Amino acid sequence: MQLALENIDKAFDEKKLFNDVTFKFETGKIYGLLGRNGSGKTTLFNCIARNLSVDSGSIAIIDDEGRKITDYENTEIGFVTTTTHLPDFMTGLEFVRFVMDLNRERLTTTLSASDNLTRYGIKVSDQNKLLRDYSHGMKNKVQMLVTEVTNAPIYLLDEPLTSFDPVAAYEVKERIRELKSRAIVIFSTHILELAKELCDEIVLLHDQKLEVLGNDKLQSQDFEKEIVMILSEEHDNDALS
Repeated sequence: MQLALENIDKAFDEKKLFNDVTFKFETGKIYGLLGRNGSGKTTLFNCIARNLSVDSGSIAIIDDEGRKITDYENTEIGFVTTTTHLPDFMTGLEFVRFVMDLNRERLTTTLSASDNLTRYGIKVSDQNKLLRDYSHGMKNKVQMLVTEVTNAPIYLLDEPLTSFDPVAAYEVKERIRELKSRAIVIFSTHILELAKELCDEIVLLHDQKLEVLGNDKLQSQDFEKEIVMILSEEHDNDALS
């Protein structure tokens, strides 16, 4: 399966984020999306998830039979957002049960809702608390959990590990690695070492384009310097224009 971006453009007022972008993401790889603040990473995710429309061009899923699907539903996307949007009136356990019941035909886990919460570091004593009383880190864990257990063909992870403790982060990284065998996985991060550790390909969003960083650079000891140099050049060009 592939996720195909074809000649997409997107701008907000005078700020152009994507200019005739064409790119394909494939099942079997974890893609790290890197770019400066304001470059359009979250906007790209929202366009893929159908929360925003592109100004021109198309975004399509190409299935294993080669069929091009441009009218896919946003339920095909597992989207972990930087800012969580959870129902404050439900407890953590109620919400996870609800999502698992709603998606029982496509679950990737045989564990109970309570056991899944425990697996993500939510103590049993906290599972019956209202989500509005959860910390940001706990809400992020719940969001990642309900996204991961549904069998989506595409996962968009926007800064997914920023509020996890080391143990939970290690476990989530292992599950992200498992996802790539059956789904397209794209995550954005500002942590360059995390991108190098977890990703099969690094994709840079800069100069209104998507560009794959070569594997030679990914394996280089100067990986961080290479990234900083490319993104700094873009920043300097913006300042001059």
